Amino acid sequence: MSRSFVSVVVPAHNAAATLPATLRALALQTYPRERYEVIVVDDGSTDGTAELLRGFDVVAERQEHRGPAAARNRGVALARGEIVCFTDADCAPAEDWLEELLAVFADPEVAGAKGVLRTVQQRRLPRCVQLEYEEKYDELLHHAAIDFVDTYCAAYRREVFLTNGGFDERFPAASVEDQALSFRLSQRGYRLVFAPRATVYHRHVETLGTYARRKFRIAYWKCFLHCLHPAKAFRDSRTPATLRVQVLALPLLVLGGLLAVRYRWARPPLVALALAFGASLAPFTRRVARADPDALPLAVPLMLTRAVALNAGLACGLVRWPRLGVLLLSKALKRLLDVTVSAALLAALAPLLAGIALAIRLDGGRPVLFRQKRIGLGGRPFVMHKFRTMAQGTHEEWERRRLAQPNVKLRDDPRVTRVGRWLRRRSLDELPQLWNVLRGEMSLVGPRPEEPKVVARYTPAQRERLAVRPGLTGPAQVHGRADLSVEERVPLELEYMARWSLAADLRILARTLPAVLRGRGAY
Repeated sequence: MSRSFVSVVVPAHNAAATLPATLRALALQTYPRERYEVIVVDDGSTDGTAELLRGFDVVAERQEHRGPAAARNRGVALARGEIVCFTDADCAPAEDWLEELLAVFADPEVAGAKGVLRTVQQRRLPRCVQLEYEEKYDELLHHAAIDFVDTYCAAYRREVFLTNGGFDERFPAASVEDQALSFRLSQRGYRLVFAPRATVYHRHVETLGTYARRKFRIAYWKCFLHCLHPAKAFRDSRTPATLRVQVLALPLLVLGGLLAVRYRWARPPLVALALAFGASLAPFTRRVARADPDALPLAVPLMLTRAVALNAGLACGLVRWPRLGVLLLSKALKRLLDVTVSAALLAALAPLLAGIALAIRLDGGRPVLFRQKRIGLGGRPFVMHKFRTMAQGTHEEWERRRLAQPNVKLRDDPRVTRVGRWLRRRSLDELPQLWNVLRGEMSLVGPRPEEPKVVARYTPAQRERLAVRPGLTGPAQVHGRADLSVEERVPLELEYMARWSLAADLRILARTLPAVLRGRGAY
């Protein structure tokens, strides 16, 4: 990226002891000083932070204490840079931090980036905590695009940040407000990337009690976070699978232990669960043994403390936000319904699918299937399958005409074959998408998947439809199908998402067959 003018935003609350080191490190960046500004938002400090800022070359802003999300939003409102970088008031960026963080924005498709946290502490617990971070960074390295951005070392394009509402100020304290933003952006199809060479230094906690309190707070607020983004409770780009096993297995171990005292049948499952829990501890233990053998005695206590604290925080969060349990169960049942129904239909309809394939071959030769790139969950592309309904080569010719309305359909399209017209009228050409449903690229019910050129024209509000898996059927299919324009279809789909429930999906499935039989909008 050219040396554009950029902004660095630092929220500070009672940070007089740590903020000077942060500001001195920002003043020593290898990025030209005249090409960046530093904005410090004093979030209602009472310890002299405001007075301290007068001795540094920064833009100082003060607000009543409203939390780091509000402070960062205030900083971005003042920012003049095309890219806005973030760090915290207890972090000291490396000299090349800005250079490395900004380098990824040479790709115009990148909307945001995340760097890494390091420490120079010598005590064993901080060193062990650092290796916990390293384990999560290794997870991020496996992803070309990520969904998990911590603002101790982060950057976003300012326009993307502002048009998507910035940080959610409903998070009143430092918790997971940064994850909430990155989850929202990734689900809307924006590309976020990992910049492992962009480094800030930090002092990790030095006692297990402090560590446990921090993990408890994070888990507590994650319950609210997952009310907003329930799909992320099952998977994100940073959380190792072993951690999920530990969090899930620990309460089951406790319950199983209580049952095993009285019931013999509970003992074999308890042993199996204990073995699974023990196996989940092994990868991190090996990491510590290789990287820092002196810290090895703390590896298992750290993981056990983490699992206990996270479970306690989640339990309290579920009491505060009981809706989360219903949401997670409904999402799991939705996926179970997708897998069960798609597998059953593919098996039951195999003779029909074979007959349709033969008819297409006899009518117009190969290929039998039409494959096209579509945009799915989180903006990820996938190949959607349909039975071919057009004469060979005509789709590509049509594409070269560059129509103003990219998803236009003609009622009497001359490209459609005789068999294709019959298939379209009865929506049988869509049946191969049951395979997409079984693979998890689509769902039985959801917004219809769009082509990349259509998604590229979405407004930020329309990008919200990328937050769920596209569907084989959906609200548009029972309200007019191809007769609806994009402008008419998207509001229907957004309303469906806002009011989603498993019962709503079942109602749409029940209405799909009559809509198909009527044939309205199918051409």
